[in-house]
Amino acid sequence: MTATDGAGSDRAATPPEYSPRLYNADLAPATERKWGAFSIFNVWTSDVHSLYGYFLAASLFLVAGNTFKFLIGIGVGSLIIYWLMTLIGKAGVRTGVPYPVLARASFGTFGANVPALVRAVVATFWYGAQTSAAAGAVVAFLVRYDGPKDLHETTRLFDHSGLEVLCYLGVWAAQLLIISKGMETVRRFQDFAGPAVWLMMLILAIALSVEAGVLSFSVDMPSGDLATLAKSATGLDVSPGSLAAIAAIAATWVTYFAALFLNFGDFARFTPDEKALKKGNIWGLPVNLILFSLVAAITTAAASKVYGEVILEPAVISAKFDSAFLVLLAALTFAVATLGINVVANFVSPAFDFANVAPKYVTFRRGGLIAAVIALLLYPLHPWDNAPSFVNAIGSTMGPLFGVIVVDYYLIRKAQLNVPALYQEHGEFRFQGGWNIRAFAAAAVGSVFSSILPVYGPSGYGTNLGPYSWFIGVAVAGVLYFALSGGRSPLTARTAETEAPEATKA
Repeated sequence: MTATDGAGSDRAATPPEYSPRLYNADLAPATERKWGAFSIFNVWTSDVHSLYGYFLAASLFLVAGNTFKFLIGIGVGSLIIYWLMTLIGKAGVRTGVPYPVLARASFGTFGANVPALVRAVVATFWYGAQTSAAAGAVVAFLVRYDGPKDLHETTRLFDHSGLEVLCYLGVWAAQLLIISKGMETVRRFQDFAGPAVWLMMLILAIALSVEAGVLSFSVDMPSGDLATLAKSATGLDVSPGSLAAIAAIAATWVTYFAALFLNFGDFARFTPDEKALKKGNIWGLPVNLILFSLVAAITTAAASKVYGEVILEPAVISAKFDSAFLVLLAALTFAVATLGINVVANFVSPAFDFANVAPKYVTFRRGGLIAAVIALLLYPLHPWDNAPSFVNAIGSTMGPLFGVIVVDYYLIRKAQLNVPALYQEHGEFRFQGGWNIRAFAAAAVGSVFSSILPVYGPSGYGTNLGPYSWFIGVAVAGVLYFALSGGRSPLTARTAETEAPEATKA
């Protein structure tokens, strides 16, 4: 059996004991593990150091009212993120399999295609949104010059300006070039992108603080106006600075990472051991997230004093600089940052997820191409114009799936997984014709509490519990799945007796 780096090269024939409907070299357990602590650290710098990551952090800063309370909320949320990511990351290190293959243990060999496609759809949506944001950063620089400005103002195509379309296509093609080279190229790119964005964010914060003449930690605005602005930016109906606001900040910050809670194993499986995983996660999550959020808060506060208004988009802030060089540097850096998060969070996942649906025909490269083409086709509709407001809604759909998978792996199977059976049609994970009805029932009920009631339920439910919908979905689905399974897999005992030599501690 030959596993590749995820690029689809060095194709190997399907082992005779595995089904071609469940296996290809890209979905096989990882054998080459070159992602050390620094690469895992940069998974997180690439993931959060984006235009939307900054926007969310700056928006939550308004909810907090000041930097001290903001850091409390972000700090609590970041610690929760670290714990959960390490939890799912360990499963990736121990099994070596990507997310859709791990999901077969709980949802069934073919039922796993449902949670895989849910994750793929979310990733594809955000792929288009982030590509559009990166293109916007380039546009913000180019419109300083007469030629591009004229193109921007006089041409319209697909409800966008001609300049926006050209920049979108350019960024879209650059991402496709990176991912087509495989997971090792992804690692090298994000090892560059993460630190580059950190440097630019510091330059932005220092330049604005110097121009403001003071290191500011709050936005000077009447509390009523601040509450209105915070609600419009985040959808959180809380009094800025209150205990409820701090709790909502932590919950929203956790929810922002909801999609990667599912598929962080796609990267962790290339890590040599759990020690490297934990080290990369510690520096990349609580340490990096708190410092990044602090820089976002200082930049937002300083910009409000320099320009007399609250600006939450870093590309808009940088476009106001007098120095063309700084504007160009910012535009390129933000474009690279967005390429980084797209490659990490929104390209790798659907590449594996689409490949999981038809392994015999869809490789990692082809799966990624499918995601890219869908994002391109969505561009004329630009459904992501209000993407930040969808953070909680999107995260809520992920919660029940995460709850089922984690409960199955840690509580029911005690981290003991028969990895070869994940690739066998008639093995342990066949359940009911390849579908585990218990898992789907639990996830469906969890989704009612996490996705439906916050929108269509009593008004008080959405207002008070909306920020916590992801957590509710995880808890409800996880507890119900554990109860329906009787605390153990229905096939665990029989498999342990008949297939013990194949079982691996994972």
